[in-house]
Amino acid sequence: MNELNTNNKLSMRMIRYYLPAMGWIVLILFLCTLPGSAIPQISAFDKLHIDKVVHFLLFGVTVLLLAYGYYKQKGEISNWSLFSLVVMVTLYGLAIEFIQRYLVANRSFDMYDLLADGLGAVAGALVFSWIGKRFLK
Repeated sequence: MNELNTNNKLSMRMIRYYLPAMGWIVLILFLCTLPGSAIPQISAFDKLHIDKVVHFLLFGVTVLLLAYGYYKQKGEISNWSLFSLVVMVTLYGLAIEFIQRYLVANRSFDMYDLLADGLGAVAGALVFSWIGKRFLK
């Protein structure tokens, strides 16, 4: 029984590093599953493709938060781990595109959104790598 409590305490300590990322991931899911009719249509923003910038930032921040949690938990993060985070976050973006296509009213699969998600994830990894080498040690 004592071993079970010890394992639970370790799990809770580990998960706390990822709470900001988990909250952010849930926020992305909420925002991306809003029905198309609930999203304001502003023609100037449509011409500037602001939604692609938003996707880039949302998924870049996701990698930053996950990488920070991993770093806080382990004390280091390898390039392989950062690459793995980029792949997982990009796959999350792909899953959201399929959710939008098949489960959300007035939304569709957009390959350019997925591209923005992936590029944002890569940018998040690069920013974390740059910050980690300079400020976190």
